[in-house]
Amino acid sequence: MKLSVVFPSVMYREGPAGVTKLIKAIEDIGFDELDMFDHVLMGFPTESRQKPFYAPTMPIMEAFMLLSFAAAVTTRITLGTGVLVLPQRHPTLVAKQVATLDTLSDGRVRLGVGIGWQESEYEALGEDFRSRGARLSEGIELLRAYWRDEHVNFQGQHYQIDEMAMEPKPPQGEHLPIWIGGTRPQALKRVAALADGWIGMNAPGDPPLEDKLAQLKHHCEAIDRDPASLKLQMSLSPDALNKEERKRFYADPALMKRRLVELRDLGFDYVSMDCVPIFQQGFRSSDAMIDHLQTIYTTLQGELGD
Repeated sequence: MKLSVVFPSVMYREGPAGVTKLIKAIEDIGFDELDMFDHVLMGFPTESRQKPFYAPTMPIMEAFMLLSFAAAVTTRITLGTGVLVLPQRHPTLVAKQVATLDTLSDGRVRLGVGIGWQESEYEALGEDFRSRGARLSEGIELLRAYWRDEHVNFQGQHYQIDEMAMEPKPPQGEHLPIWIGGTRPQALKRVAALADGWIGMNAPGDPPLEDKLAQLKHHCEAIDRDPASLKLQMSLSPDALNKEERKRFYADPALMKRRLVELRDLGFDYVSMDCVPIFQQGFRSSDAMIDHLQTIYTTLQGELGD
């Protein structure tokens, strides 16, 4: 079972030295992957727009820029997006960015993508919100073509490419892992058809996690795909815990270990830890967060036996 950490953008406040210290420590502690959360903008509520899931002024560094910075100060850890809102960007540019990052990190990239949820962000970036699902599917196919083909030709409903070349190819080529996040039925069907893995989550009102896993298995079998070929990741979060346990979850490695065991028993290959709730629990400096991440890692690895 692999352990990933979602980097907290709030650490930009400690400057490049603090960001570097935390990134290096995450690798040195032994975590398998460093993931980066993605939003370009957050909208304020208006008369026609509901309050977003996150505070509009929440600091969010750009995913590829942060991961490029991380690539320069690490040597082993996988660099991932969790998840990149792909339809907000042209896949041609994303293909080049990922190929460059994979080249400069010596093949350490895992691309997580999704459709996002914030219509105002799409509008600000000049992209169509309504077609985002279809464009995600086409975009993934186009990424593979750029990373595979010498002569790139693509004729889709939303993207058309005629006799173009993109070099250098990423070291991982067309097999560079693409994982998809999402919980809706259409998203799960897309995961089975196009992805190397599923980045799961539990949003309010979602069906139980077991139901989603059953749907993924059904969609894989419907296209003659072995469900075991699909990797699974879930955030290490206080789902199904009581109110008091949820309050102290990110400060209590024993509770985190209990959740890890539950996810392992469900067949998950990865768990990820969001450092923002850890920050909010009072571990507000890079040194404090590093110490707490070391405790978490030691506790979880004690359960995994590695």
